[in-house]
Amino acid sequence: MVGQLKLSNRMHGGRHCQGAKRNVKGKDKFEDNNYSPPLRLGDAVKPMEVVSDLVATWQVPMSDKMYKIEFEHGIATGKRILRVDEKEVVRHDWMFKLVGREMFELNGVRCAVTIDAVGILAYEYSLTVGGKTFEKFREQQKKSLQIWHVRTGEEENRVCLEKDTMDVWVNGVKVNTTGEFADEGTKTHFELATAGSSAYILSESSGNRHIGMVHRLFVNDSLIKPSELVDDERSENNAK
Repeated sequence: MVGQLKLSNRMHGGRHCQGAKRNVKGKDKFEDNNYSPPLRLGDAVKPMEVVSDLVATWQVPMSDKMYKIEFEHGIATGKRILRVDEKEVVRHDWMFKLVGREMFELNGVRCAVTIDAVGILAYEYSLTVGGKTFEKFREQQKKSLQIWHVRTGEEENRVCLEKDTMDVWVNGVKVNTTGEFADEGTKTHFELATAGSSAYILSESSGNRHIGMVHRLFVNDSLIKPSELVDDERSENNAK
């Protein structure tokens, strides 16, 4: 004979659930619509969702490449993890002090991620590169670097010109160059990684003192459109 239904709260499997308790032939049986039967050997186990402590990401343009900086900060444990292009360079699993600074280098340039408290359990994260704030450094790089992405055949090449020194970087390596005076200005010749591809940068005056020199890249006599500093916004160029 089924007895009277009574509402009951219980902890089941780590969850607080509400169900109905009734007497069935002298035995208590807990009915819970959220009930999950215990796992048996061979049952598939659904992986637990991992909560990330990632709090900040920066894209830092350098002559050799675009670096991706990721910083994790655990409020409960003080954990700090700093990654450069997905490679850990700093790791502290437990720290009592929740504010502070982590130092590292990018292409020989000293950098720092700073943690500042801005309220109760609220923090601000800032990046400095070469002693400059990330915003100022990025603006400086926009003025001093000219970048192109060139596809020749099946390969893509990243070409970077340092305007102040006229050094040329191809795929993260500074290459040898040869200068030549021309009627239009100055040509800086260099080689791409792809065999048989001739390249030069033509530098000439813009006629505007606020703009200064203008630099254009030619690969196999084809003009290449310059790219943005952020790699994921780049436009691919084809040189035949």
